[in-house]
Amino acid sequence: MLSLARSELAWQEAQRYLAGGVNSPVRAFRAVGGTPPFIQRGAGARLYDLDGNEYIDYVCSWGALIAGHAHPDVVERLQRAVERGTSYGAPTELETALARRVVELFPSIELVRFVNSGTEATMSAIRLARAATGRAKIVKFTGCYHGHADPLLATAGSGLLTFGIPSSPGVTPGTAADTISLPYNQLEPVEEAFSQAGGEIAAVIVEPVAGNMGVVPPAEGFLQGLREITRRHGALLIFDEVITGFRLAPGGAQELYGVQPDLTCLGKILGGGLPVGAYGGRRELMELLAPLGPVYQAGTLSGNPLAMEAGLATLELLRRPGAYERLEALSARLADGLRRASELAGVPVAVNRTGSMLTAFFTSEPVTSYETATLADTARYARFHQAMLRRGVYLAPSQFEAAFVSLAHGDEEIDRTLEAAEEALREIASS
Repeated sequence: MLSLARSELAWQEAQRYLAGGVNSPVRAFRAVGGTPPFIQRGAGARLYDLDGNEYIDYVCSWGALIAGHAHPDVVERLQRAVERGTSYGAPTELETALARRVVELFPSIELVRFVNSGTEATMSAIRLARAATGRAKIVKFTGCYHGHADPLLATAGSGLLTFGIPSSPGVTPGTAADTISLPYNQLEPVEEAFSQAGGEIAAVIVEPVAGNMGVVPPAEGFLQGLREITRRHGALLIFDEVITGFRLAPGGAQELYGVQPDLTCLGKILGGGLPVGAYGGRRELMELLAPLGPVYQAGTLSGNPLAMEAGLATLELLRRPGAYERLEALSARLADGLRRASELAGVPVAVNRTGSMLTAFFTSEPVTSYETATLADTARYARFHQAMLRRGVYLAPSQFEAAFVSLAHGDEEIDRTLEAAEEALREIASS
């Protein structure tokens, strides 16, 4: 029986001093119930909580830890770096080295600007797109998450050009009105939006593989269609590769699908587990940024030397022969095993996977959009999550998130996970 006595005490204390007890909402376990385990340390593919429980981790710091927890190469570089100081607020060669690596891997990127989070990256890229085009409106897709900047917390209105309505208190209707929210994986609404307001649209921003409604791959031709439409109308195409960057291929989803955006947003893996974000694109666009151009964006901790060191170490690990092949093989085994376990238990589960990110949706229908994702049985997922946690498998505490496989996972972890999943699904089927 899983004991969380110390975590329960820590949870009660956290709620006295932190809003909601957490610093990011999903960590509160509201969607799945129970007490969130308070983590004491991580090693490889495992997490260990205050009560001494061990978990196989598929959250991996929400995708950032593609090398696993406390990889010796990353730790060694960080130990050396921290002895030299934690922040300078001045240029370092580390920033140039990591930027050079990004430019080498992403053909669409000629210049890079480092920031501190994915939210900073996306909001800065949108500001840059508006400045470059002289237009105000942006197109996003329902179910894609691009951080918590005001213009991106908007949902679709009642009609196609009833421009966005605020989806969070504190976001003004005026801010949301410049956001057009359309269905993911459908080109016809995009064509219609541009036919009606193309001269006002600065950019289309998209997760090339959606990861925030659960994993939903792009439909055939969807990304290529966005590229063609934006070019035709003089708008920019922004790929939010905060999740997919370096995970699906060295050059991200744009390498995997052969589509080059105008601007790319990066994060997570780029910092090797430390806070980081970046955006980049063609030279003429990026040179609009201060100090070269009029578009202002700054940050005290941008290009932080610790994050740069961790990012460089992580990208070096991904350069080793067979790294991506290993991730692909392990992830395919996990996805196929979950499908078999679902069939054996008679519990409908649709498993979506792209590379080393996947989601098991509790539905019998294919999941291709936000609308179909929301048909999933969230109560069943909550029971599955609880059952897996009791068996030592740590999954995202929401049906609408991704599970991530890291280089630290191996056959033993996959075997134990599938064994736990078979038991958990049989438990659900019998109740």
